[in-house]
Amino acid sequence: MKKTCILFLLLTVTVSAFCQGFESWAQTPPLGWNSWDCFGPTVVEDEVKANADYMAANLKDAGWEYIVIDIRWYIENDKAHGYNEKDAVFVMDEYGRLQPSPVRFPSSANGKGFKAIGDYIHSKGLKFGIHIMRGIPKEAVKKNTMVLGTNVKAADIYNTDRLCKWLGDMYTVDYQKPGAQEYYNSLFNLYASWGLDFVKVDDLSVPYHKEEIEMIRKAIDQTGRPIVLSTSPGETPLEDASHVMKNANMWRTVGDFWDSWAQLKEHFDVCNRWSPYIGNGHFPDADMLPLGRIGIRAENGDDRMTRFTKDEQYTLMTLFSIFRSPLMYGGDLPSMDPFTLSLLTNKDVLEVNKFSSNNKQLFRDKDLIGWIADDAITGDKFVALFNAQDQGAVEENKAVSKSAVLSIKSGLKSTEISADITNAQKLFLYVSDAGDGNNWDHADWVEPKLTGPKGELKLTELKWVKARSGWSSVMLNRSVGKNSLNLSGKEYANGIGTHSNSLIEYTLPEGYTKFSAKVGLDNESVEQPEGASIQFFVFTENPAGEMPADSVTISVKAEQLGFKGDMTVKNLWTGRNLGVFKNEFAPFVRRHGAGFYRISAQKK
Repeated sequence: MKKTCILFLLLTVTVSAFCQGFESWAQTPPLGWNSWDCFGPTVVEDEVKANADYMAANLKDAGWEYIVIDIRWYIENDKAHGYNEKDAVFVMDEYGRLQPSPVRFPSSANGKGFKAIGDYIHSKGLKFGIHIMRGIPKEAVKKNTMVLGTNVKAADIYNTDRLCKWLGDMYTVDYQKPGAQEYYNSLFNLYASWGLDFVKVDDLSVPYHKEEIEMIRKAIDQTGRPIVLSTSPGETPLEDASHVMKNANMWRTVGDFWDSWAQLKEHFDVCNRWSPYIGNGHFPDADMLPLGRIGIRAENGDDRMTRFTKDEQYTLMTLFSIFRSPLMYGGDLPSMDPFTLSLLTNKDVLEVNKFSSNNKQLFRDKDLIGWIADDAITGDKFVALFNAQDQGAVEENKAVSKSAVLSIKSGLKSTEISADITNAQKLFLYVSDAGDGNNWDHADWVEPKLTGPKGELKLTELKWVKARSGWSSVMLNRSVGKNSLNLSGKEYANGIGTHSNSLIEYTLPEGYTKFSAKVGLDNESVEQPEGASIQFFVFTENPAGEMPADSVTISVKAEQLGFKGDMTVKNLWTGRNLGVFKNEFAPFVRRHGAGFYRISAQKK
């Protein structure tokens, strides 16, 4: 009896220590590949294996290890841009647990799940992850499946509170109902049997689902297997930072991040406010790296290489590294180009991401920005310098016409706009975020036209000179989300879809005196609970200010770093030692570019 009690006590202490130690499963930011950017909801087994093969051969030595299968692996007939299709074929077991589709993942046939894929990934010395949606499948409730190990059924544990607005697969699991925790336990016991090492749980962060996060935490812990927990999407509410730190290894700070400079620039503010919450085992997640070949079958654009310039790619990798964000590559690894590979395997840069401390913004002078972090072992400082200067801000007072502010909250979602363009040679169409950020600001210019003595001309028949969108790309006759243009519930075949902040430039033909269009929030925005406030402007002269110089000097003084006297500087991207500097280091930094340095106090 005494031995039994001692054994029970030891087991209790061991399990307790395990449950409290989830932070030890990700002491450094997780580095991996995720299928979302390049394959959307359509990745198949051979593509997963090909990316695992590449990582094992080319990236593992630099610390990359996770292979993550993203959204809707349980749908047999999913297609790119196919969310919420009416004919979706779900694969599910008798306990309401979604299973991988054997059509897309042949090794999962006969109820084997992802075990074979997990084993394959592990055989390469890598770790295996999946994406799931929070909740219980609507299909399970419809069929009223049993919850494994209980007398409870699916219909007994769900509710319809705060359902996902962008994907209709799931109901909320009601934490107050008997069997709710047991359902999540059954899910993660299944995943553990597949050898799961990482789970990205979607629709948890906005709005913040505290109770389901806690159920997921308990479900992971009771498996006895270390499974890194990533919550998505963002921005996670800052007021819930302490809670998410206690329950997850990483959590999103932004919505879906794509290869848009406007979105990348927004990260400077976001990372600054989340930097106090960086810590070993729990990391604010700035989202995926939209680099290399992305968009093969993605939800954002067609098959392409990243739209980021090389300078912008340096900025992205520098900021994410000194912010210590998890790094999840979104491109197709087998299509890797040498430049992108050099970004991902620079060991000096990855060392900052893995091991630096006290990471924070050092200064910001308008769009010239400095970040700093410590090397606790050597006393050196890591310094990142960014030149985020753009062409001057749009001068809205130059507009010849503007709309009211359109927003979900006000109820005014669409209107009409017109402008006198007599004798004008140029036309600029601008959409602002109305001052509240650009979350879900999907904007449509519907049936835009020119009229005058020459008659009527559809603006969509003219080619624009330049067009930039705050997210994704400006789309002709489609929404920015690549769906039909839809204002106030009515679809239109003719128009322009974009996203704030966006600017489109045209050269006008002679003989037209008026521009007009219907404008408003596309239905893609109207369906969302957050964000979505925009304003439309028409200009006949360029509203943006002058372009700044190609590069500027950005100064860091020794005293800002806590040093006195001389200091030595190493360029982390090139590996070159730049020499000794007295009191100040002031390199040139290219517009939209970054410099990344190790700075040491000069030894006497």
